Amino acid sequence: MYVRAVEFGIFFELSTPWWPGAAGIERLVYDNALEQARLADELGFDVVWAVEHHFLEEYSHSSAPELFLTAIAATTTRVRVGHGAVICVPGINHPVRVAERAAVLDVISGGRLEFGTARSSTWTELGGFGIDPDSTKKTWDEFVRVLPGMWADGPFEFDGIGFSMPERNVIPKPLQKPHPPMWVTVTSPGTELDAADRGLGCLGVASAGFAEQERRTLEYHRRIQLCDPVGAVNEKVATLNYLHCHEDRAIGATKGLEILGLFRTVNAHLLSTREAYPTRAYQGNGLAHLVPTRIDPGDPGSGPPVPEGAAVGDPASIIRAVKHWESVGVDQINFLVNANEVLPQAEVLASLRMFAREVMPAFGKGA
Repeated sequence: MYVRAVEFGIFFELSTPWWPGAAGIERLVYDNALEQARLADELGFDVVWAVEHHFLEEYSHSSAPELFLTAIAATTTRVRVGHGAVICVPGINHPVRVAERAAVLDVISGGRLEFGTARSSTWTELGGFGIDPDSTKKTWDEFVRVLPGMWADGPFEFDGIGFSMPERNVIPKPLQKPHPPMWVTVTSPGTELDAADRGLGCLGVASAGFAEQERRTLEYHRRIQLCDPVGAVNEKVATLNYLHCHEDRAIGATKGLEILGLFRTVNAHLLSTREAYPTRAYQGNGLAHLVPTRIDPGDPGSGPPVPEGAAVGDPASIIRAVKHWESVGVDQINFLVNANEVLPQAEVLASLRMFAREVMPAFGKGA
């Protein structure tokens, strides 16, 4: 398999400690995230991603990521902005409005938009909008097929299952031609094949170990060679990880596990569609934990057990983990760098700086 130089990103869920009367906490979370994004731009990170979620208290207060990403685009110059991902359900986002907002974000960012698509995996969200879960796969498929047409020069019309529109010219148009790179978020195993069949990038947002990631990546690349693309083909594979880099390996691992542990705890409280509304459209939630291993078995200074491939520890251990991800075909690693503000902002920023200084050069990266 041809291996491209790995890219590094930050993935924002905007998870928030939440309780009635917690005045100012959401402002703090957003301010800290914006500062992290600006630093990522300075340090030479490739992309910052922001999710779209609704009603998910504590887990994600990112209900208007297009506004958050616009603020990032306006205060950065190099880092790409990842809309990862828009919920492609007409009852939540009308396709025309999605096309318009994405094009504006691409224009404002100077052509730096990465565009992710999703259909939501929680009954909390779908039920909150009165959405039939069995319809979401069909409407997602319509979205990814019509958006490139809306972004193309000239008018567009459509008569489909989830929505219809008479002939209109959807404006503005994206700065990138023919359109921004398109992705689909992969939570449930098998969604990477849906991405490949349509020529979409594989934006992994759930845990997978080295062997499972390699298996999925090989099959993804095999399938995408045979795809019927909905637009310009994007054949990148991205995976989600956790990051805390410290000169002391044990401290880095301990701090990183605080992020990982708390994020998994609030994640476990989500009401998945598969559990609340049994349907063939949601057969697996893909939220299995990675297998715990030690950073360096037998080394008493290696710190506590960490999940396989997690980027927590000292620079040397993180370099080894990243090289392994690179070797199985991962093109982009996106890091959660905090969760519910469990770590002070100063420690998060110090971790990012050390990662950029000590790890990124090993992969030809850095400011």
